[in-house]
Amino acid sequence: MNDNQTREWQDLAVKAQAGDSEAYRQLLTALVPMLRRVLAKGLARPADADDIVQEVLLSVHKALNTYSPERPFLPWLMAIVNFRRTDYLRQHYAARKNVTVPVESIELADDVTDTAHAAEYKDVENALGTLPIKQREVFEMMKLKGLTAQEVSNQTGMSVSAVKVSVHRTMAKLKEKLGV
Repeated sequence: MNDNQTREWQDLAVKAQAGDSEAYRQLLTALVPMLRRVLAKGLARPADADDIVQEVLLSVHKALNTYSPERPFLPWLMAIVNFRRTDYLRQHYAARKNVTVPVESIELADDVTDTAHAAEYKDVENALGTLPIKQREVFEMMKLKGLTAQEVSNQTGMSVSAVKVSVHRTMAKLKEKLGV
């Protein structure tokens, strides 16, 4: 999307608000390809994008009178897109049936303490042991205990970005040490 295109959409929206039915038709027609492109990227099934595009167009129709011509059109439109996508995904995931698998059908390794697994675990443990204590603690909190960067930040006094950088660098060091 370029600035000329978004200005054109903005002009069409203003004309449509004033009752210009041709501008309204042109606006909705012009939005469809962009909406399909934007929505298809974030969906597991890109074909679902058409359903959401229809919902977005309906919302644009209903809410066009709320658009303020003094403000940029694209953020207004993208807010609608994001709401409709979220609604669609919420309904989609709520409608999914949970799949259960009988425990008897799961195959487990005969001996999870065999020497191959123990050696791999020992290698990781040794690699972690070479790290500075604070770096190791931050990594363990986030990657092993599952805390968020914000939670780690609260516990360590580091900034959230410093926590993320530390974990990223630790991952790189561990990959290097383990030859991964």
